[in-house]
Amino acid sequence: MRVIGTAGHVDHGKSTLIAALTGTHPDRLKEEQSREMTIELGFGWLTLPNGEEVGIVDVPGHRDFIENMLSGIGGIDAALLVIAADEGVMPQTKEHLAILDLLQIPAGLIVLTKTDLASDPAWLDLLEIDIRGAVSDTVLRDAPILRVSAKNKTGLDTLIASLSKILEDKPARLDLNRPRLPIDRVFSMSGFGTVVTGTLSDGHLSVGDEVEILPSGQLGRIRGLQTHKKKEETAVPGSRTAVNISGVDTDLIQRGEVVVRRNPNQYQATRRIDARFRLLKDATSSLKHSSEVKFFVSASETIATLRLLGTEELLPGEEGWIQLELRDPVVTVRGDRYILRRPSPSETLGGGVVIDHQPKGRHKRFDEKVLKSLESLTQGSPVDILFEAALALNAAPLKEMVTKSRLESSIAEEALKELISSGQLIILENVAQSITSDALAIALPHWNGLQDRVTQITEA
Repeated sequence: MRVIGTAGHVDHGKSTLIAALTGTHPDRLKEEQSREMTIELGFGWLTLPNGEEVGIVDVPGHRDFIENMLSGIGGIDAALLVIAADEGVMPQTKEHLAILDLLQIPAGLIVLTKTDLASDPAWLDLLEIDIRGAVSDTVLRDAPILRVSAKNKTGLDTLIASLSKILEDKPARLDLNRPRLPIDRVFSMSGFGTVVTGTLSDGHLSVGDEVEILPSGQLGRIRGLQTHKKKEETAVPGSRTAVNISGVDTDLIQRGEVVVRRNPNQYQATRRIDARFRLLKDATSSLKHSSEVKFFVSASETIATLRLLGTEELLPGEEGWIQLELRDPVVTVRGDRYILRRPSPSETLGGGVVIDHQPKGRHKRFDEKVLKSLESLTQGSPVDILFEAALALNAAPLKEMVTKSRLESSIAEEALKELISSGQLIILENVAQSITSDALAIALPHWNGLQDRVTQITEA
């Protein structure tokens, strides 16, 4: 199952386009309807010609609500960058485009809306040239540009066909048997109780599952599931899912928390992450060590202190290693993409990818071993990644090392076999050696260090 999201400047017709495609307007708040402007996330779904149902997340375009946009855009499979034909590329077009690029949204279409207000073909041709220049260095550089009028219902069939085409070659999301659902909406329904919604990833959830809400730690049980307003016994990765949970307090649940299947150590909240970061080339200034930033990942946000590793400053357009010290705990894992914004004056600074979601501690900023380890985690083979996870954990159960590595099961199994056969990973218990095993293991450097300490003690 797939999810698409809108992006683009305020009043460029994103919500009107979704209403034309689905028959339902995504703006649900009275204030949104009276102001004719999206404030909160809107949701819907669309059935493609091949019968596939696609979830839709409609985001606000006004700059004052960019942080609401960020809470919904991270879990999508494709983007519709909406640009009004009577205005062209505008400031929030550029900011939303930069965010799509930083998040590496894997597919997308550029939708030139309100073409009924700009009927001159020459004007539309010039607009397309300008748009091509704006997207040339981004993930949407090869995206088709489609001319649409939601008012006149023109171009909608072509848009749906194009959407089907860009999604058909995209593989289904993997079921890693470790589901997580970042909460982007929470409410209480009379007769049902607590309901949370989000885009499910990394595994499936079923009615009756015991779940935990992180980082708050509330425990509950899934009472019901819905996808696109249809009851389901099981929700699959990639689906927009509403989860009815019994045994939890609605008032204590916040957007940005994560629903996970109850399984100790599979997911843990963190207040520190290591990451690769790119400062936007259009950033208004350089980025210095110890800057205060806003950190956005999945549906969560918090204030963070940014520690630059290996450098004193990043200039616009540059990349580097960073360690973030988070004010509030968040649930994130290696491979998640994130956005950083400046709190004041408000500005999207850049973003990147989480490299280590549970680093051992506060790094020495110019430690070559630290920088080499981060490089290995970023570009290394599955064996390198699993070995780095083992190094970070010292002695730990095999399944905990695999969870930290975030490798897919079959790949992790092969990497584990290679590490054991090469002697780089020492098994401390004579039990089954599989990726789901509780057997304690230790990386060879830690084992050697442990032996040296034992020798020193016995010889003292």
